[in-house]
Amino acid sequence: MRRATSIQSGQRTTRAVGSALEAAPWPLLLAGADGRVRWANPAARALFPGVSAGTELARHAPLWLAEAHARRDRAAAGSVAGRAVRAEAAAGERDDVLWWLHDETGPGSVRRALRAERDRARLLADASRQLSGCLDLRGCRANAALLAARHLADAAVVVGVARGTGLPFAAAVRDGEVTHGRLAGDAAEVPGLAEALEGFPPVPSRWLDPGALPGWLASAISGAAVFSGAAGEEGVVGATGAAGATEPIGVRVGGGVGALMVACLPGGGGSVGALVLLRAAGAEPFSEDEEAFVRVFAARAGAALDTARLRGDHTAVVELLAQDLLPPGLRRVDGVEYAGGYRPAHGELDVGGDFFDISPAAEDGGETHVVLGDVCGKGLEAAVLTGRIRSTLRALHLVEPDHGRLLRVLNSALLGTRHSRFATLVLASARRRGDTVALRLTSAGHPPPLVVRLDGGVVAAPTHGTLVGALPEVTSHTHHATLLPGDACLLYSDGVTEAKGGPLGTGRFGEERLRAALAEYAGKPPEAMVERVQMLVADWLGGRHHDDMALMVIAAPRAPETALKP
Repeated sequence: MRRATSIQSGQRTTRAVGSALEAAPWPLLLAGADGRVRWANPAARALFPGVSAGTELARHAPLWLAEAHARRDRAAAGSVAGRAVRAEAAAGERDDVLWWLHDETGPGSVRRALRAERDRARLLADASRQLSGCLDLRGCRANAALLAARHLADAAVVVGVARGTGLPFAAAVRDGEVTHGRLAGDAAEVPGLAEALEGFPPVPSRWLDPGALPGWLASAISGAAVFSGAAGEEGVVGATGAAGATEPIGVRVGGGVGALMVACLPGGGGSVGALVLLRAAGAEPFSEDEEAFVRVFAARAGAALDTARLRGDHTAVVELLAQDLLPPGLRRVDGVEYAGGYRPAHGELDVGGDFFDISPAAEDGGETHVVLGDVCGKGLEAAVLTGRIRSTLRALHLVEPDHGRLLRVLNSALLGTRHSRFATLVLASARRRGDTVALRLTSAGHPPPLVVRLDGGVVAAPTHGTLVGALPEVTSHTHHATLLPGDACLLYSDGVTEAKGGPLGTGRFGEERLRAALAEYAGKPPEAMVERVQMLVADWLGGRHHDDMALMVIAAPRAPETALKP
């Protein structure tokens, strides 16, 4: 009798507990090991419409809860309809799990969300500053990989687009170093990488299987930092050097790769690469919110990489031009001494509007032709026109010795181009005659050459003419001069005399200071004369901005007995 009463009392208690659970204000879910819902109270059914006994948990509950149940986690957290929700698990019968969910949205969570957003905004600002300061593509990839590894994942690989054999990349681990290399395998073997390199929208992280990473990426790839070892094994983040040996960078990763995300790095003209993020096994997977933030970060990184790429292409073009445009090395030619100096405008590239060139005589005893000029403007357009003028004059000097006719042909050639720029020139043709040097000097809108005598006298050659490339007709007057042993002739651009500096920073260096410097160094070797003028102009400028400056000295060697005199 007492036993029956006890059973009835237990049944009443069970019904009371069931009624209490049904009426509980908190969502309650009972799910089995097979992932199906056994029971849900009204609060749970209201939170997750469609949930009922027998339905699949993953079909109606959020992904974070379904994955936590599958992993047999004791707790999980995520968002539901914009609310912060935390789930606690309690063991039930037959491996069933009772999930109790409670809303954590409140002042504390709002403060955490605001703090997280501030941190992300600070990260984006730092990323923009650090990445925009990169002037080369390699350094920009390294910075992007470091930032991503420190703030977004455990390791990051920034893969560039192909420009030759293999894909270039920079890889980094959290608090580790950056390594560079080229992918040894096919990008299509890495889940999501080929699509990202083509510029397609990123594949959701939950669709990417970290276990599908190819062996060449997971163990050693020509210098990349990766998680070595397959998923489920303990590995290290390592680097493969040129010799192929893997060296640890210093971050231990237990269990291999646990989460993978790949995002496109967009540039102005399409994809400039891809960002591969790796998290160690056991770490939190990438949430949808994190994926959205990674895409914003990738956009900043892609813009910086695109800028670095464009600058690299620009620099490559300049270096190619510089091979032909930089001033030639000068020396003694046919018994005549030459020396030159060139200084590009402050902040400009190594080539610009000022130039000089020398064309040795085609035969013994012939004339050596010299040109010093100033093309209107600066930058690549001026450099291209400079190269055209130099190459045209080199060809014309072979067939046309007369300066006047040569300038007219050059003027016609320039007018026939699409360039609207003009140039001023001074031509000099030198021939050794015994101990002296015979000069023909012609100015085309350019400052006239200065003849420096051994005794310190400095005179301007009386030559003049119109600039080339602007008018349909040009005129010029050629002056003939003779340099005695120890005499010299200076050709220079107006960047020398118009250099602004001095005590107030507004005074011009001027022709008087130039003449005084030349008189002081009369009879000295041409190299010493050029260096002296350049030093005085630099002191006058005091580090201020300036125009291009070009100098060239033509000198008759001093006689042996004259050279011995003090």
